[in-house]
Amino acid sequence: MPWQSPISPGYSWYEATVPDRPEFPQMAGSCKADVAVIGGGYTGLQAAYNLARQGVDVTLIDACRFGDGASGRNGGQFGTGQRAWADETEETLGHERAQLLFNMAENAKRYVLDFAGQHDIDIDFMPGQLSVGHKKSLEKDYRDHVEAMATRFGYPHLSFMEREETASRLGSSRYHFGIRDAGTGHIHPMKLLVGLAKQAALAGANLFEQTRAQKIERKGTAVVITTDRGTITTERVLVACNAYIGNLEPVTASHVMPIRSFIGATEVLSAYPNVLPGGESVDDSRFVVRYFRKSKDGRLLFGGREAYTADNPRDISTHIRRQISEIYPELGNVEITHGWGGSVGITMPRTPFCREVMPGVTSIGGYSGHGVMLSNYCGKLYADLVLGKPTELDLLKALKIPAFPGGTRFRSALLFLALSWYALRDRL
Repeated sequence: MPWQSPISPGYSWYEATVPDRPEFPQMAGSCKADVAVIGGGYTGLQAAYNLARQGVDVTLIDACRFGDGASGRNGGQFGTGQRAWADETEETLGHERAQLLFNMAENAKRYVLDFAGQHDIDIDFMPGQLSVGHKKSLEKDYRDHVEAMATRFGYPHLSFMEREETASRLGSSRYHFGIRDAGTGHIHPMKLLVGLAKQAALAGANLFEQTRAQKIERKGTAVVITTDRGTITTERVLVACNAYIGNLEPVTASHVMPIRSFIGATEVLSAYPNVLPGGESVDDSRFVVRYFRKSKDGRLLFGGREAYTADNPRDISTHIRRQISEIYPELGNVEITHGWGGSVGITMPRTPFCREVMPGVTSIGGYSGHGVMLSNYCGKLYADLVLGKPTELDLLKALKIPAFPGGTRFRSALLFLALSWYALRDRL
């Protein structure tokens, strides 16, 4: 019987197409380590891999199985840059910092592709990204963005698409215009996750699944993690739980908020060759973004219907089908073979959260739906930090990330109201 994640609803097409997903043991009793990592997604596993290969004694634990969170269930899109466009960041942080943050994201893109290539991990990379506008009023912003990226940020891979080209590349006339990014692409996220876990184990990291961290305490010169399987005594800790932080660490929990997002996979669309004929991934201009792409075998993987509560929809496919039909009416009755969801960690400004939350304890997360590249790279950068190497992690530490208002009691309710308002504006 297929494994069902206890923290994320549905059985994903990703899981169904990775038959060799390894299982790792539970931690058995207490232990010591130079570095402990909490969270077995991209960030945590990259940190463990890069530390272990340099001889650091590192122990990683995850409350569920590796890939049960966003790293194994996401939309698979790389994107380009940070979550906000570089020219938007320039307005608030100035050109120099905006350029450095953009360069960091480009380094992240190269790092992931190089990592997969060096270790012969077939991640189903497919090139191309389309960012499409659902409101005519956004056209100037899109045109200006293409020019700014070429002239001020040294990124010549964007081109503006008029309505006719947008419709041709999408196979839909639903959007008014768009941007084509020839310098990025999309992947099979679970294949990357599985390959990464295997490499971390081969490097010598001690990896444990179904081992839940319950408390983190500073005791003298050491940090002690209490788990449901024993304790870990260590010098340094990386908290890499992202949207699944829960009540483990209060500073992170006040700055990183989980929201739900859901994805459906259709049957192979051999009868609909006009749907994304170039195989690009797509994101649209809604605040409650819709994101979709073609898999290598010709399925439409469609994500959307973000929900700002912890509740799961009773039938993921029904809601996803409705959104697919708005863009591709001809697919209104197509079979949806898999439907799944999970939590995305967001911050108020949609920039990653990176902070030392107590002496010796660093927390990284809040990638805000833009984490396929950044989470992998941030794990590598944390390892660089521990090893005393120069690290771009300082760029993220310098960002001002305010806590969500309302405290633990009202934070979720206020977020629901605010983002529901933005979702309403998407329709106007």
